[in-house]
Amino acid sequence: MQYRTGSVGRVIVVKFEDGDDLNDGLLDVAKKESVKAGFVYLLGGMRSAGMVCGPKEPILPPEPAWEGFTDGREILAVGSLFLKDGEPALHLHGAVGKFGTTLTGCVRKDAKVFLVVEAMILEITGVNAGKVLNEKTGIAMLEFL
Repeated sequence: MQYRTGSVGRVIVVKFEDGDDLNDGLLDVAKKESVKAGFVYLLGGMRSAGMVCGPKEPILPPEPAWEGFTDGREILAVGSLFLKDGEPALHLHGAVGKFGTTLTGCVRKDAKVFLVVEAMILEITGVNAGKVLNEKTGIAMLEFL
């Protein structure tokens, strides 16, 4: 385990509207506001998304197990924003559900908002960290720089 201490900087509140791309929108705001590190909290409705809901097998490097939906679902999610190669990189995990069925995983692609998603970005200051390719996992992971 490794850790660093920092402080909460700005709080950025974002309202996404029906049809907006959630992942692209969060990255756009992070880039526009020069967020180098932060956490994202969100809730609302999603029209569709492609999610990684675990590895197919618990081996390294992992092979993602993809799931998706296009039927409109509620979402509650948290994610991190750190720089990768000088650009914001989003790692967003959440649960989406409808009628007692829930998918939980990493929201990766085609993340289209249904009606509204309210998001809050908490900027972290004083922590020098970023996403760096980990050779063992084959994934860009958080590293303290």
